[in-house]
Amino acid sequence: MMWNPLKPRDAVIEAIKRETYDTLIYTLVLKDGGEFSFKPGQFSMVGLPGMGEAPISISSEPSRRESFDHTIRAVGNVTRALANLEEGDEVMIRGPYGTGWPMEEAKGKDILIVAGGIGLAPLRPFIFHIFENRADFGYLEILYGARTPDDMLYTQEFPQWRKQERVKLLLTVDRVPEGEAWEYGLGVVTELFDFVEISPASGIALTCGPEIMMRFVARGLLQRGFSPGRVYLSMERRMKCGIAHCGHCQIGPKYVCQDGPVFTYRALRGLPDTLL
Repeated sequence: MMWNPLKPRDAVIEAIKRETYDTLIYTLVLKDGGEFSFKPGQFSMVGLPGMGEAPISISSEPSRRESFDHTIRAVGNVTRALANLEEGDEVMIRGPYGTGWPMEEAKGKDILIVAGGIGLAPLRPFIFHIFENRADFGYLEILYGARTPDDMLYTQEFPQWRKQERVKLLLTVDRVPEGEAWEYGLGVVTELFDFVEISPASGIALTCGPEIMMRFVARGLLQRGFSPGRVYLSMERRMKCGIAHCGHCQIGPKYVCQDGPVFTYRALRGLPDTLL
């Protein structure tokens, strides 16, 4: 039988982990017992009957196929409904869809990752992939910013990330609540560029976060000598079908769901309906 890309599969919530005050990590398993294979940077359409669907990046290790993670912030009708679910409940899954991070192009190169807020979620599988295939990649620098320390994702994993070979993790927040301890940077994530050691000649850059943040990240990297073709961005748009049929996510001639969500800055620069 021909595969129908619009037909959802049922998935069971195996575990729920609270990551921040408004963000949960859902570990899902397919109800039919099948494996879930994806490329870092791809996304799924996650839905509930009668509520609709939302595009959610896959945030688990790509080598783990018996289950998979979605890190979901409750910001809309669908995601708020998902936040009310419990372990053992079922959701509908379509995908994975879209292009992923440039895994082959990244081999042998230094990797600079710049993330803001929940934008670290689609980059997490790429980070895991580097850790699992450390000899294939050069130096890894991760710059991560959020509004406050309480908005940061995966903080319990940071000590283990720092123990990896040839890895530097730099953190910053926009503000620190009064009375809260914070020993890292204060300000927007681009202020961490002064501490970057990766050379544009030997590295590529990957970024995900609010679009206005990525605008300043991309332009700042270009000022430091990075080529527009070696700066990769993951875009967010209101995706409905996932297969470039409905046009909801169109940017100029490109469809985020099919041509993206990962693009080079060269491919996006100057297109309408972006802040880039």
